[in-house]
Amino acid sequence: MVKYGVIIGSLRKNSYSKGIAEAIVAGLPKGSETSYLNIADLPLYNQDFDADSPKSYVDFRQQVADQDAFIFVTPEYNRSIPAALKNALDVASRPWGQSVWAGKPALVASQSISGISAVLANHVLRQSLVFLDMPTMAQPELYIGHSDQLSDETGRVTNKGTQTFLADAAKKFDEFAKKII
Repeated sequence: MVKYGVIIGSLRKNSYSKGIAEAIVAGLPKGSETSYLNIADLPLYNQDFDADSPKSYVDFRQQVADQDAFIFVTPEYNRSIPAALKNALDVASRPWGQSVWAGKPALVASQSISGISAVLANHVLRQSLVFLDMPTMAQPELYIGHSDQLSDETGRVTNKGTQTFLADAAKKFDEFAKKII
């Protein structure tokens, strides 16, 4: 069974990104192992720590290494990805030459309360994943606009069409990941 790591770019308690992630995970095959990796408490990456990394870096790198594939769900902050998400990518890609991301299949979903659907954050994240040598599923593209209208006050996706779309994307990602790992 594939081990799926889930990383949510938003740190907000009832974030729409978390709700989107949960709707994607619900579409994975029964028995899939999923782990939500916490990025909120990672200190900012500092190359000075490469020789003697803080425990939080070491633990996070091990959590990433233990996964087979990744589901990333992000909002868009100022036409890019949130700093916490970028920091997580940096922490687990260092020290230089020791990235634990390499070769792991990825699915990218972005969401926004606007109609633009965080399309720029989606592509900024994809750009980093290319450099990190993570094969990223190209279709379907998961740009979720007006996420506040598709979810309840806890961030849970309540729109049936969106639930179905995300579950179908999860099934396709499972097939994609199994071809790679």
